[in-house]
Amino acid sequence: MTFAYQNPASHTFVPEIWNAELLTQFDPLLVWASPIVSNNKYEGDIRKKGDVVHINSLLRPSVGDYQLPDGMTSQRPETVDQKLPITEAKYLQVLVEDAERIQLASGLNSPINQQMIRSLAREADTFMGDIIAKGATALPSVKVTAQNAPQALYGAVLDMMLALDDNDIPAGRYAVVSPRVKRYLIEHPAVANAAAYGEGGVTANGVVAKLAGFTILSTTAMPKGVDIVAGHKEFATYASQFTGFREGQSEKYRADYIDTLHLYGGKIVRYPELDTKKADNTFDESKPTKGIFRAAVEWATAA
Repeated sequence: MTFAYQNPASHTFVPEIWNAELLTQFDPLLVWASPIVSNNKYEGDIRKKGDVVHINSLLRPSVGDYQLPDGMTSQRPETVDQKLPITEAKYLQVLVEDAERIQLASGLNSPINQQMIRSLAREADTFMGDIIAKGATALPSVKVTAQNAPQALYGAVLDMMLALDDNDIPAGRYAVVSPRVKRYLIEHPAVANAAAYGEGGVTANGVVAKLAGFTILSTTAMPKGVDIVAGHKEFATYASQFTGFREGQSEKYRADYIDTLHLYGGKIVRYPELDTKKADNTFDESKPTKGIFRAAVEWATAA
């Protein structure tokens, strides 16, 4: 297809390829909204801000004792409804004098587009971090001095491991830490030599190391007053949809625009065995989840 600003012989402008590129470049920039920390299994069919995705939880049936002459009593399946609202609508728009020349130059790899993608990712990640931190169960603050910092911070991660164990949270856990916590945490031998415990090395999505059942990540997009968050991705869900690229003539400038709209939402997911069901067949979402824990760090002046 040839657009008005193109040479008829040119076939370099393909919006569908841009859409795939944006997803490829966007995802590795996420930590809180990454598949390591949040699941995306409930995205559904998102078309506009204000859409609601419904999540149904199946209550576990009770087990009875079989004896004569009572026989068996049937139970009807019962579900609890959770609503995931799509509350955010963020856009990315590029205004150029010659859209075809920009395409030939480097497309989304151009410095200005890279910075816009990073801004879009930052908005989504900060949003999801706030959702997760607000829904997490708070643990006592970790008191740190210059002398005990590595051991105290590593001990805090292990305390969260114990709290998750007590609630029977399955394997595949994460721990997200602030850059300052990471700076001291990696001095601990267990983290510095993570390969001896699990899997070492830095990868995408801010991963620092893997050990003791945790994938340890770090980000500057930490919620205010929170330094360590540990949990399992099944307890937070992130629904995201890019609506595709548009292109056209700017009404205000002698230039062409290219834009996309990012729709998303997030919530803490509740489970019948861990959360309180209300009389209206919904969960009490005022209480923190037992699948995610958070803690603040009290830093000594010298730390």
